[in-house]
Amino acid sequence: MNKDKRTEIFARLRDNNPNPETELEYSSPFELVVAVALSAQATDVSVNKATRKLFPVANTPESIYALGEEGLKEYIKTIGLFNSKAKNVIKMCKILMDKHNSVVPQTREELEELPGVGRKTANVVLNTAFKQIAMAVDTHIFRVSNRTKIAPGKDVLEVEKRLMRLVPQEFLMDAHHWLILHGRYVCTARKPKCGSCLIEDLCEYKQKEID
Repeated sequence: MNKDKRTEIFARLRDNNPNPETELEYSSPFELVVAVALSAQATDVSVNKATRKLFPVANTPESIYALGEEGLKEYIKTIGLFNSKAKNVIKMCKILMDKHNSVVPQTREELEELPGVGRKTANVVLNTAFKQIAMAVDTHIFRVSNRTKIAPGKDVLEVEKRLMRLVPQEFLMDAHHWLILHGRYVCTARKPKCGSCLIEDLCEYKQKEID
């Protein structure tokens, strides 16, 4: 795929949604890092249902840590892998209190030191909470990047690096939101909605005519 085609793709995505946002509900960087950690292998809808009950009761490292693992589980037990997630979030709160004065750090290295926070989660927090250019490649972005040929790669890290290099600079800040939403609602896994896709004529997916 050439640069002109990529530029047109992102221009259309921007025109369609000028101010894209995460679908996770949060009101602080700490709430976001907890929500993203809880969202691993779970839907944003299921996480929002749980945090709507959790955050009014506890939304700081101190208050969630005070709940303890068992207390936290009561709020997040409807989310997949809630046992290990509760353990990680409690450990995360302790580290934030002990090492960071309960403030979420703003570097990938420090974020990745937090339990339950991998590269993808760190990138989401850097981009969404702190408005840093970062590309959080989840299953949707991996699929869209490979299927459309915007930035094909054999694994998520390769796709992340290619997107950072190939997406035109003016679109980099919001590119990960546009690609996630496009993958979630249009370029879906089993049956992409090619007929109603606003970039269908630019996409290089060979099987789109028969889907």
